[in-house]
Amino acid sequence: MVRFKNVDATAPEVHQVLETLQRHCLPYDDPTFPKNGVWWIGYDGQPVAFCCIKPSRWWSDTAYLARAGVLGAWRGNGLQKRMIRLRERWARRNNYRWLITDTSENPPSGNSLISCGYKLYTPRNPWALETSVYWRKKI
Repeated sequence: MVRFKNVDATAPEVHQVLETLQRHCLPYDDPTFPKNGVWWIGYDGQPVAFCCIKPSRWWSDTAYLARAGVLGAWRGNGLQKRMIRLRERWARRNNYRWLITDTSENPPSGNSLISCGYKLYTPRNPWALETSVYWRKKI
């Protein structure tokens, strides 16, 4: 069973694990470490998943689901949905009212967001790729 642990991404050994997970889970992306990000790693005897949330740059009551990924052998087991809910709990505890995120050419992530109650929307100032779609949820 995968267990999630809140981690300090600035610790060198944790940073390395997160970088490796990002390279494997998101091979077309460069690993990034959002400023003010709060990170979790999912362990099943070894690191198998990761996720991040950070405060929005534009709205004080909004947090951004910044990064997430699951290694191939562990996909299809609901881990993305668990990571969405994990970050929602963190956001509620920290008095956020809205969560936002974006996806690009990633139907499985979009489907996980839909099943967790996220809705598509069009931001006034899009921040991601041209192919990105934007999601939000009031919590």
